[in-house]
Amino acid sequence: MKEPLLQGLIAAPFTPMNEDYTIKTEAIPAYADFIAAKGCLKGVFICGTSGESVSLTLEERKNIAEAWTNAAKGRFKVIVHVGGMSQPDCVELAAHAASVGADMIAAMAPGFFKPASVKDLVGFFKPVAAAAPELPFFYYNMPSITGVSLPVHEFLAEGKKDIPTLAGVKFTHNNLMEMQQCINLNDGEFEVLNGFDEILLAGVACGCKGAVGSTYNYIPGIYQGILDAMESGNLDEARRMSKKAVDIVDVLVKHGGGTRAGKIFMKLAGFDCGPCRLPIAPCSETELAKTREELEKTDFFKYTAV
Repeated sequence: MKEPLLQGLIAAPFTPMNEDYTIKTEAIPAYADFIAAKGCLKGVFICGTSGESVSLTLEERKNIAEAWTNAAKGRFKVIVHVGGMSQPDCVELAAHAASVGADMIAAMAPGFFKPASVKDLVGFFKPVAAAAPELPFFYYNMPSITGVSLPVHEFLAEGKKDIPTLAGVKFTHNNLMEMQQCINLNDGEFEVLNGFDEILLAGVACGCKGAVGSTYNYIPGIYQGILDAMESGNLDEARRMSKKAVDIVDVLVKHGGGTRAGKIFMKLAGFDCGPCRLPIAPCSETELAKTREELEKTDFFKYTAV
């Protein structure tokens, strides 16, 4: 078996913004230090859902990619999400990611005009991956956002014929049958990255070796605890750690989910990423205080303090 390109926990960073919704790229070096200090994070998946990619301009996404690749300094891998609605834009972002030293690229399916078949999806991604021919390419599968529910294992099998750099999938879905079909395809040819933080335990049980998540930004120790317990065969401990994560994600969902609440949680964890870009509503001081109160009933502050 070949050594996986990605193992362990990969954080999905938020895009730092000023109060006027402009991008605060000067905060990224400190953000990279914040990630590196966690000790257990193996990489970052930038400009994805948590990074508000589709709310950013092409130039902003390029600036963010360059800032992260410069700030990483070899301490962790940088995967640049280059997906979008416009194929030429995706091609341009992929070529740029390669030029600034990204380790890998990924792309979600276009979600406005949607591909009607696996063939159409392969056709959309083929020139995108070809624009960065030296970089592994991951399909970012998130049907809850894109509305594209094409069979992922079929995409991997067919896509590899036209996309030689196709390495795997960021599987942000709770269809564990389909996840296993992807993991088992061609005797494990493709890497399957667990994408829903709250089901990491299930993903690892299915065979995922790596995972990408927004909550890994601030409480990776909980998830590393799940990985360590599963590695040692201690299922009871893995379940106990998973409950900690679920309790925190439950609060996250109450406040708007991964991107909006994630920035609130980051502020409470000690790193202020600013507001989200509209139409995602800003957080009031009252909501911030309420969120703190709710998180104090979980293990959030225990794990963000280390």
